[in-house]
Amino acid sequence: MKAMLSTAPGGPETLELTELPDPQPGKGELLIRVHAAGVNFPDTLIIRDLYQMKPPRPFAPGGEIAGEVVGLGADVQGFALGDRVLALSGFGGFATHLAIDAQRAIPIPDSMSYEDAACFIFTYGTSHHALKDRAAIKPGESLLILGAAGGVGAAAIELGKAAGAKVIAAVSSPDKAAFCREIGADETLVYPRDLDRDAQKALSGEIKSLAGKDGVDVVYDAVGGDYAEPAIRALAWGGRFLVVGFPAGIPSIPLNLTLLKGSQIVGVFWGASTVKDPKGHMQNVRELFQMYAAGKIKPRISARYPLAQAAEALTLLQDRKAMGKIVLHID
Repeated sequence: MKAMLSTAPGGPETLELTELPDPQPGKGELLIRVHAAGVNFPDTLIIRDLYQMKPPRPFAPGGEIAGEVVGLGADVQGFALGDRVLALSGFGGFATHLAIDAQRAIPIPDSMSYEDAACFIFTYGTSHHALKDRAAIKPGESLLILGAAGGVGAAAIELGKAAGAKVIAAVSSPDKAAFCREIGADETLVYPRDLDRDAQKALSGEIKSLAGKDGVDVVYDAVGGDYAEPAIRALAWGGRFLVVGFPAGIPSIPLNLTLLKGSQIVGVFWGASTVKDPKGHMQNVRELFQMYAAGKIKPRISARYPLAQAAEALTLLQDRKAMGKIVLHID
């Protein structure tokens, strides 16, 4: 097998394409021939030892894969050789083969390509859990998405529209704003790369002008940093602020804002929720497959790379230049 390995903490340039013996599936495991791997922001963190999961080195990043079952470990039930599956691997996905606990694999519909499957569950799972389970978003409510052109942000645009919300996509460039309008955003705004206090006030005012005088009902924050407080200040009474990620830094929030607006700051830890509530997770997966079949959602893949160019894919993501999803085709 081939794998793109992290042998020491560092950026994408430290990854090494390596030949290894094919893994063998252990008890309760599937051996998957990986056909495609999604590229996600945690992949840029895990190779730097900045993620909550710190696998022993050497390891391959890659937490989301799709492929074919080519081996069955002892006591595996419900799967057969040749089954097409997707899986959340956590790490190890930037490789031609992967042995994984069968309970982490999900059969994919015949109509779904390996490419779509590898770019599906992480972003749509996160955003569906956020909007449905954590925000309980309702038809007619307004939804502001910070970092809307990224993988989870683009998924949130589609899911927000499917839920009947008015979607405001906030991004860092006009090109990203155009991308968001193409996939269904009702309104867009472009925020500056750096925010001083005046710029924060201006951003809050722009959000209110687009959401309506009462403010925005739900904020989906996949950016953090100095962008969080202006969005919270623009919340409507009873609004919900979803903490999804903070590539711009972990913000410090004056908690009096939640009192004044009767609002909530709600954490979104989708990975943990799949373990804490597996039945709820599988119900969400079924709903997402139904929406995919109905044409309401589809991964917006903007860049494709071979395994040998995984470092380029990760660099595009860490530099916040990606729009939608990036996928590795693993031949």
